[in-house]
Amino acid sequence: MSAIRVWQSLCLLGYAGVFILLISWYTLLAPSNALPTALILLLLVGPLLFPLRGLLHGRRYTYAWSLFLSLLYFTHGAVEAYSNTEAQLYGLLEVIFSVIWFIAGVLYVRAARREEQQGNR
Repeated sequence: MSAIRVWQSLCLLGYAGVFILLISWYTLLAPSNALPTALILLLLVGPLLFPLRGLLHGRRYTYAWSLFLSLLYFTHGAVEAYSNTEAQLYGLLEVIFSVIWFIAGVLYVRAARREEQQGNR
């Protein structure tokens, strides 16, 4: 398995981990009583749908800008882990998945760029 495939798979694992965690967190594991579940899912999971197609197709540009999105989820997870003792585990899992997404995404973009530059020579 090439390095590009490894980084792409790890990046997708982190992305999918955040996606599945947020859906299960706010629907099954610890639904909010203060806000409607649909609103929470729209605000938290909705933005994750924008890069989905590009990530699945391996588009380097989409990977690059989706890393900014991963930082938002890192921040959300860190705040939840720190401030909400009942959902501390879920916040830590979100932090872990977003860090995997970010690091693997950076390494995927670098490896894909390097391969493209070598192919142009």
